[in-house]
Amino acid sequence: MNFPRVPSALGLIMLPLLLAACSGSDQEEAADTIYMGGPIITINDDQPTAEAVAVRDGLIVAVGSVTDMGDFQGQGTVVYDLNGRAMLPGFVDSHGHAGMGGLQALSANLLAPPDGEVTDMASLQRVISDWAAANAAIVSQVNMIIGFGYDNAQLAEVRHPTRQDLDEISTDVPILIVHQSGHLGVANSRALELAGITADTENPAGGVIQRDANGEPNGVLEEYAFFTVLFPMLSSLGEEGLQAFAREGSKLWASFGYTTAHEGRASSAVVDALKKVGAAGDLPIDVVAFPDVLEGREFIAENFSQAYSNRTRVGGCKLTIDGSPQGFTALRDRPYHDPVGDYEDGYSGYAAITEKQLKDAVNYCFEKGLQIIVHSNGEGASDMLIEAFEEARATYGDVGNRPVLIHGQFLREDQVDAFQRLGVFPSLFPMHTFYWGDWHRSHTVGPEAAENISPTGWLVERGMKFGTHHDAPVAFPDSMRVLDATVTRRTRSGYVLGPEHRVDVLTALKAMTIWPAWQHFEEHEKGSIEVGKLADFVILSDDPTAVAPETLADLDVLVTVKEGRVVFDALAQTGQVALANAGLMSGPDQAHQLIDVMYAAMGGQSQPHSH
Repeated sequence: MNFPRVPSALGLIMLPLLLAACSGSDQEEAADTIYMGGPIITINDDQPTAEAVAVRDGLIVAVGSVTDMGDFQGQGTVVYDLNGRAMLPGFVDSHGHAGMGGLQALSANLLAPPDGEVTDMASLQRVISDWAAANAAIVSQVNMIIGFGYDNAQLAEVRHPTRQDLDEISTDVPILIVHQSGHLGVANSRALELAGITADTENPAGGVIQRDANGEPNGVLEEYAFFTVLFPMLSSLGEEGLQAFAREGSKLWASFGYTTAHEGRASSAVVDALKKVGAAGDLPIDVVAFPDVLEGREFIAENFSQAYSNRTRVGGCKLTIDGSPQGFTALRDRPYHDPVGDYEDGYSGYAAITEKQLKDAVNYCFEKGLQIIVHSNGEGASDMLIEAFEEARATYGDVGNRPVLIHGQFLREDQVDAFQRLGVFPSLFPMHTFYWGDWHRSHTVGPEAAENISPTGWLVERGMKFGTHHDAPVAFPDSMRVLDATVTRRTRSGYVLGPEHRVDVLTALKAMTIWPAWQHFEEHEKGSIEVGKLADFVILSDDPTAVAPETLADLDVLVTVKEGRVVFDALAQTGQVALANAGLMSGPDQAHQLIDVMYAAMGGQSQPHSH
């Protein structure tokens, strides 16, 4: 069956081609939409590619050749012309913080190039000042200025900003800027005053208040010292503020091709915000949340579900053992190579929780059959985690809860063997090779050990499933940057970090689709283009399996489809008209409204996926 298609001079265009008559298919069996006209990568080993895909009522009903689609052609069937672009299953987020993703959209962007403009202290101060001036109404309403994403490793001064640096911007309005790792930050004098932090304030358990030569807080706060300031400031935004974070975060994820997002350390307030935004119909994609098990066991037990309600569900428990490798707060099994800052000889980081807290939390989740995802970056933290998992397995056996290692930046090969033996799913962070690979070689672990950061090659050798993630808002949830880093492992300087850990493009795509779907117990509904699964798709500017690996980061996410409905369309955003029909969206006005509000809170910034 040859389907006529309207040639597109503008690129990818949705073609509402109403066929004059049914062709052997009654209307109940007819597809709402048939996708064709470009390479379709299914991530299904039994049928790796296809010419066309038919969708009805948000589900995939046929995958095969163009001829195969004849049985699904009806009077109202719409043909979506890929126009040579590639279609893949929608990306499944293995780890991020979508519920708080709006922080990235609703604060000053302090990221270094290529994601921002901050390169030194002067540019950091300028960006904060410019953002505050452009958002004066917001600053006045919430009485705070928040910046996100500074990285001392990328500043010309190679140091953290201090309260004095932020005081030059304002001493009247509290200012808090968040390190790109999300594990530390800097407060100005006013913010420190409101938080009650003085020279007499002791370090909290699992945190450090950095001090100057006179013993006064210099503004830099690590781990739980930072969280005790950040969370109260964010809570002052109120219910509407948290809902705005959740709404804009989910839209940001959709703009990078994610059809399932992850909220990897939720509070009950964030979960409630997600639920309310979902109930209002404002979550374009699914979001699975993992509240902190140290803070909300009863909440987790009451809200846990394997089924989504209004695109939201609580998937289990989150636990954090240590901190940030690039911030030197991850717990290693040996000293850091050359840490930048005031560190004693032999400094190896520290744990954010006690061994008892760790084992109690793990045992609770195993006893209740709840999935637990555990942030562990350093080798010392993973040693603690392996011991806790071994004891839980000895006591409870394999309860089928698919425990997850989050990050695992510094792993020994024997630890990989242990995680495989214990049935732990590794969700690794290869984007570190790009953002901080050079820093790891020079300062955190040294040139030799840095080669094994995020050791995906060891996982492939053992035949292990694994996920790859962005940890946004640590970085933008840039799916193509995740893909590029996993395949090429190029650092900012162009150095290839650990070439033996590079994986092929198809394996890297599995780590963004079918394997994280398995991680979330959703492999039967998501992660590949197969009959019976949800019609969750992403359309890219080119076929990632056919382009040169060094160009993967330059691919663009053009369209994201969630259960048969377009939820992001980059071409519509740039003014190119995406025609719509009832099977996809109610009309072009809705498409334009979706795009208009997507980055409304970003102060007119260009869309972050542009390269």
